[in-house]
Amino acid sequence: MNWIPLESADQLNEIKQHQGHSLIFKHSTRCSISMMAKRRFELDWEDLPEDMPLYFLDLIKHRELSGLVAQLFQVHHESPQLLLIKDGECVLDQSHGAISVEEALSVLS
Repeated sequence: MNWIPLESADQLNEIKQHQGHSLIFKHSTRCSISMMAKRRFELDWEDLPEDMPLYFLDLIKHRELSGLVAQLFQVHHESPQLLLIKDGECVLDQSHGAISVEEALSVLS
């Protein structure tokens, strides 16, 4: 699986309009907790559906998009944070040590 870099508001609007599931992982490249959460998530991500888009938001490079994510999907900003989106609505919001593929899979079922 590969991350899709999330770098624009246009991409967020596409995610909001997408039918089906998408995943957004918000990551601070300067935070060791965020690095561990990302690494742990990537260990199990092959269990996710292959056709589900996986977006990666680098919070250091694209700080302004984090606020837009919070607004569009009605979530509180966290870092690291995983959002599972279904038909434009956030159906799972995890942060820090709670981020897990297992929980995402349970919501997908």
